[in-house]
Amino acid sequence: MSDFVRKINAALEEGKKSILKASDLPSLESAKAAVFGRNGTITLLSKELAILPREEKPSAGKALNDAKKIITTLLNEQYNKITEKIADTDEFLDLSLPGRKWRIGHKHPINIVIDDCVAIFRRMGFIVADGPEIETVFHNFDALNTPPEHPSRDPSDTFYFDDGTLLRTQTSPVQIRVMEKQSPPVRIVAPGRCFRRDTPDATHSANFHQIEGLYVDKGVSMADLKSVLLHFAKELMGPKVDIRLRPHFFPFTEPSVEYDFSCVMCDGKGCRICKNSGWLEISGAGMVNPAVMRNVGYDPEIWNGFAFGMGIERIAMIRYKITDIRLLYENEIRFLEQF
Repeated sequence: MSDFVRKINAALEEGKKSILKASDLPSLESAKAAVFGRNGTITLLSKELAILPREEKPSAGKALNDAKKIITTLLNEQYNKITEKIADTDEFLDLSLPGRKWRIGHKHPINIVIDDCVAIFRRMGFIVADGPEIETVFHNFDALNTPPEHPSRDPSDTFYFDDGTLLRTQTSPVQIRVMEKQSPPVRIVAPGRCFRRDTPDATHSANFHQIEGLYVDKGVSMADLKSVLLHFAKELMGPKVDIRLRPHFFPFTEPSVEYDFSCVMCDGKGCRICKNSGWLEISGAGMVNPAVMRNVGYDPEIWNGFAFGMGIERIAMIRYKITDIRLLYENEIRFLEQF
């Protein structure tokens, strides 16, 4: 018997002892690595086999293969014993069983309304624009033709920072930023979060969402504005919904209007929700003020357009018959599961 075969037999006996001694899967894996791992005894002997004299290789190779078969068989037998023992103690993990199905959840009603509004306007050719929530006074007020004495500029209405910036009070600054960078025509919608110093109650919140729209081109009229708003209302609330425009004042539009949806609760007949008027106020709109055009470098003699904006929470409350805006922010699972 050659010295190499003696090494094989010694490695085989050592491997048998460590395998039979293993009482759990981690220790069995360690025993296997000690034999077949990168620096395992059998692995190193396989490398030595390559440099043996030619006349010793046949017997040495046979002895090495026999040792591999014996150890492999012993590993499988010991694995079966250990797993059977684990199964008997109810600790066995059956990897063939399907995993737990976690509930994925669904969109928040505010996100649902935003996505639906954006989809409707996209089909009318509008593209989505975005802007920062921390704004400059110029973009939030000055460029929108808001006079210095306007109450919306007051610190009691707006959140200011020490450096003179502020939390945007509307999504209209996005319109200014887009027009500063883009030549007409422009057709955008800008959904986003806004902030005002409001006392929270059933219909007001200091943090809310708006979606703003802007269309600038040649020959744009109030008739275009009304057709867009009417189509939007019918797509969002159903074919029976109508709209009306009422004269109003906004510094960034001229003429300005407020627009209403016919009440979806009573089909315009009058109820407690619409205060028996048959109409639900949505938000404001109008033709872009020429002063705003000049502030962004557009020539109002060539270009004109309309802008509109609406509160997402307001639409969600009407659409889903929600009576208190605070319900949208409390993260009450039983409430949100309804949507």
